[in-house]
Amino acid sequence: MVALLHSVTHGILALGIMGVFIGMFLESAYIPVPSEIILPYAGYLVYLHRATLTEAMLAGLLGGLFGAVFAYWIARYGGRPLIEKYGRYVLIHQKQIERADHWFQRHGDGAVFFGRLLPGIRTYISLPAGVAEMPIGRFILFSLLGALPWTILFTYIGYILGNRWQNIGHLAQYFGAVVVVLFIAWIAMLWRNRAKTNH
Repeated sequence: MVALLHSVTHGILALGIMGVFIGMFLESAYIPVPSEIILPYAGYLVYLHRATLTEAMLAGLLGGLFGAVFAYWIARYGGRPLIEKYGRYVLIHQKQIERADHWFQRHGDGAVFFGRLLPGIRTYISLPAGVAEMPIGRFILFSLLGALPWTILFTYIGYILGNRWQNIGHLAQYFGAVVVVLFIAWIAMLWRNRAKTNH
């Protein structure tokens, strides 16, 4: 299955800017196509003058957003049992589902925003949001805001690296670490404000 996913990813890349849209749609719809490859490739297309930077970023952003909404509706009307039953066919494991669910239950709206910025969470965060019937308008807003910095950063880095776009390496992990720090700061701020209100 991993080999098949690898082949699918390369097939998507061969489609150019449309492949960027498709790849990001799949990545946000429970299919673990790595955006850490798709988005830098979008930047590489800009480097090759096969797309503008705006087109590349929009393809990534809209693909991810449409995929997230699609995944949200599947979860909202199919429920968690549907994902658990068929998820294994697209490499969705119980541990990943539980991790996203726990993240959402603890942090609500913030989970969608920060979840879109974290590898390992971003692909599955639509599931608990849909099951919990989070208002669709808020889900779209927080998904969009969360996906924006991820999309811009990795697309632009792919453009800067040019022919070396595949050397992006472990940047996603470092980016994830920064997001975790920001998330902790956000939680601390909420806690402090709540403490002031209680007093």
